[in-house]
Amino acid sequence: MKQDATRNAAYTVDCEDYVHVVEFNPFDSGDSGNLLAYGGNNYVVIGTCTFQEDEADIGGLQYKTLQTIHHGVRVGGIAWSPETRLDSLPAVIKFCTSGADMKIRLFTSDLQDKNEYKVLEGHSDFINDLVFDPKEGQGIASVSDDHTCRIWNLEGMQTSHFALNSPGMSVCWHPEETFKLMVAEKNGTIRFYDLMSQQAILSLESEQMPLMSAHWCFKNTFKVGAVAGNDWLIWDITRSRWSTINENLFATTGYPGKMASQFQIHHLGHPQPILIGSVAVGSGLSWHRTLPLCAVGGDHKLLFWVTEM
Repeated sequence: MKQDATRNAAYTVDCEDYVHVVEFNPFDSGDSGNLLAYGGNNYVVIGTCTFQEDEADIGGLQYKTLQTIHHGVRVGGIAWSPETRLDSLPAVIKFCTSGADMKIRLFTSDLQDKNEYKVLEGHSDFINDLVFDPKEGQGIASVSDDHTCRIWNLEGMQTSHFALNSPGMSVCWHPEETFKLMVAEKNGTIRFYDLMSQQAILSLESEQMPLMSAHWCFKNTFKVGAVAGNDWLIWDITRSRWSTINENLFATTGYPGKMASQFQIHHLGHPQPILIGSVAVGSGLSWHRTLPLCAVGGDHKLLFWVTEM
């Protein structure tokens, strides 16, 4: 008898507005609570989540909002800086966002009196993805519908610019070798760039189009996943979003019925999804840093699914 993989969210958090994007902090911020940011139509909320899977004496989920930041325009993407620390005095909260106005905003806060932001301008169309340099946090990479990938320093200056052949959909920085960058284009091309030589050093091609998202598996950087057409494609470059703790787990979202968003967790050892969830209107997808747990944004809600390793 086949086990039904369909499940409701294990935890939900009510929000004041529609959630367009949600992002767990992928870096160790020095606090047992797990930092999370989510964005709506004109705000970003910073909060901490502690789950019973993390601390046994907690029943379910403990969520606490640390700060709500006015954004002015709809939030399209969020990327955390590795400089974020909750165990320092004062605390350091640093992240960047992409907005519907085609601008990047770099925010720095101490959760008290210091709340600063800098605007990075240069893209001429919608920004589809952005990411911090994961080692030092001194650079930001972004890709856009304007057929460019741009690298910025924290002063807001562009330090590199790569012309693409189609809209840039995803960008990932190698977790260890920070001179390597992966850029995925809508036409199905995924290129790996050497930031020292400013040259592409490897490319992968998907026969399916359009490519909507791609992700480097940070537990095994020889694996790359992408969503293109109706398929999830996986490359092993020794011969979309991966779990941060298990190289065989990845999650996807889509709209099979066009009315509800379907969320799936897959394991490479199983032909069928190991978990299927449904969200009335879903957007954003982020893995917890240390738990087999995913967050998805919805209509006035954050939803969390837990799976087995």
